[in-house]
Amino acid sequence: MMLGLYEDTGSLLFNSTTRRDYQAGAFLLGCGADLGTVADSLVQELTREQVALLKQLIDTMQIINVHGIDICLARATTEKYVGDVAVLAHKLKDMENLDVLIVMVRMEGRIFMVARSRIPEVHVGQILAEFGGGGHSFAASATVKEWTLVQVLEQLPIILSEHIRPRTDARELMSTPVKTLESDLSLSEAREVLNRYNINAAPVMDNGRVVGIISRQVVDKAIHHGLSEAPVRDYMSAEMITVEPSAEIDTLRDLIVERNQRLVPVLEKGRLAGVITRTDLLRHMAADREAKDEGTINQILQGVTFQKKDVSRLMRNRLPERVLDLLREIGQAGDEMQVNVFLVGGFVRDMMLDQPNLDIDVVVEGDGIEFAKQFAGPRDCRVRSHKKFSTAVIIFPDNFKIDVASTRREYYVEPAALPTVETASIRHDLARRDFTINTLAIALSGGRFGELIDFFGGQRDMKDRAIRVLHDLSFVEDPTRMFRAVRFAQRLGFRLGIHTEHLLKGAVQVGFLERVGGARLFNEIVAIFREADPLRAVIRLDELGLLKCFHPSLTIDEKTQDIFRQADRLIHWYDLLYIDDHYRKWLIYFLCMTSGLDRDAMSGVCSRLAVPQALEEILVEERSAANDILNSLERFSGRGETPDNSQIYMWLENFSIETLLFMMARAHHEEIRRWISQYMTHLREEETSLNGHDLRGLGLAPGPVYGEILHDLLMARLDGKVETRDDELSYVRRKYLKP
Repeated sequence: MMLGLYEDTGSLLFNSTTRRDYQAGAFLLGCGADLGTVADSLVQELTREQVALLKQLIDTMQIINVHGIDICLARATTEKYVGDVAVLAHKLKDMENLDVLIVMVRMEGRIFMVARSRIPEVHVGQILAEFGGGGHSFAASATVKEWTLVQVLEQLPIILSEHIRPRTDARELMSTPVKTLESDLSLSEAREVLNRYNINAAPVMDNGRVVGIISRQVVDKAIHHGLSEAPVRDYMSAEMITVEPSAEIDTLRDLIVERNQRLVPVLEKGRLAGVITRTDLLRHMAADREAKDEGTINQILQGVTFQKKDVSRLMRNRLPERVLDLLREIGQAGDEMQVNVFLVGGFVRDMMLDQPNLDIDVVVEGDGIEFAKQFAGPRDCRVRSHKKFSTAVIIFPDNFKIDVASTRREYYVEPAALPTVETASIRHDLARRDFTINTLAIALSGGRFGELIDFFGGQRDMKDRAIRVLHDLSFVEDPTRMFRAVRFAQRLGFRLGIHTEHLLKGAVQVGFLERVGGARLFNEIVAIFREADPLRAVIRLDELGLLKCFHPSLTIDEKTQDIFRQADRLIHWYDLLYIDDHYRKWLIYFLCMTSGLDRDAMSGVCSRLAVPQALEEILVEERSAANDILNSLERFSGRGETPDNSQIYMWLENFSIETLLFMMARAHHEEIRRWISQYMTHLREEETSLNGHDLRGLGLAPGPVYGEILHDLLMARLDGKVETRDDELSYVRRKYLKP
């Protein structure tokens, strides 16, 4: 075990070595490992065959550049087997001081591949996995049986291009477009802008040039000292250094960490192209450190390995071929139009969680509507656009749809108000979303197809199975997120993060939900009722106090829960009987949730939620009538009587399917459920053989009496008094025609 540890870590000297490697070594020493034996075994003289093979590798070395990173390839061929190719790879890497080396040796009809990497941008384990091998980010191997050496060499550049992470420069890290402050703006006006967009520092502009930087702390202190009307130029920091988009990470680290410049403007041809904040740099450094500390950029999520930076292979494994081809076409269209295009939203989240979802959302760093039109044109697709929101829907000939939007940022003028929207970068677009698990994006264009973008720790929270908001005012700015938090938690089997739950409860206590329009709340509760198991979510809403915003007396007690469970069983029963029958399941659950409210309270709920008139008729009037009928049925059952079919029909004929299923769920006796079931499965479809033409043929004068006769005839048929058309004719003649 100690030999393996030393071999894998280069005697604990590789920069990929972690603290856990040293801890493992200490443990093995305690178990009796002998470092002398390790040293004797690792320091070996090369055999004559190994020396010859090493010379071939040196002679065939070639450097290829992939995404700005030099990769050394070396190959050799030998007739007989030569062991320890990994040792030769180590020696070659050390002799030539190579960051990345891939060795290919053909012997005995197979190709043995060994790869080593010193840099986090190149994960050799993922690369050799494409050849059937595997390993770590820094060391991997593979054995290829069916390919020639030429085929491997032809395939390698393609695979390297898919897997290698480009070196990060200022262009990759910067945020754009930038929210700036004019130099003659007053400090009070500057504070309003900084607070509105939640910015800690901003560039100061004068005639289109960056002339300084000012922070929110400086603005606040100056205003505290009575300088609210002073211009920004008087208190900005003019001693700042700018960089070009090609600036490397080391330069940025020096400016932000060593020189304590909290914001670095990025200038392209003298014009402001973006800014890099301390948070931008910190996230990048943390991601690199994570990869180095763990020795891998793979993480485990629900038992499935996914790549932290490149998920193109995951996309190939989990997406239908048609969808994958479409996404590639979208990326190519973005390149042709010179705009960055990203896959976002629940589609990305569910793909990472290996859950089915083909609702594709794409955002464009540019004009989303124009992108949709240009993409749709040659593909015979229709486009439905909404200029107010800069969104569009691409509709394919088979009605498959893709939603397209421009990347945008949002700010809230006051709590619970609808947001004001402005164009922005992909980072700002992701920052406006509700929870970290919904902030993941996948690049489709710019040669970055399959690159996963995670600014806000979405992967971490999926691994932790936690719902977390992005910032502390999330529930204040949009209180409807409280309902979505519960909905996602119950759907995915996640929990609310401790701090997120604390923020939610605080927002409920302050009463921010009271400021939200009823229609928005109604849409959120309907969305919850459309989930596979809404009861769990409704119980959680009750626990968190969210149902009180509908009505103070609304609660989910054990009786209400039993009605929910009974409704679930009945819905499944009805679906099996009437597969194609359209009805609103969510409406049944709404009736279940409010089953404990009286008529006035229910009317109040409808008013609070701005329920449409047609629905209010069902929820108030029809529900009230159903409760009265249920009480009558309970009394009827209590007397031990069995109603005629015609009685059952007259009791239930005016109720919707949703109300009937709710009545069955609420009924206390199985006998009552059987009566309602009998109506739904048999009685409601019953019809008379005779119609108005037949009655006219019998000599009856047309008029309202026709309706009365046909209804009477239907009741007779339900009770078995008539069965055939001749029976009906005899019944009418006997009862309605004078001798």
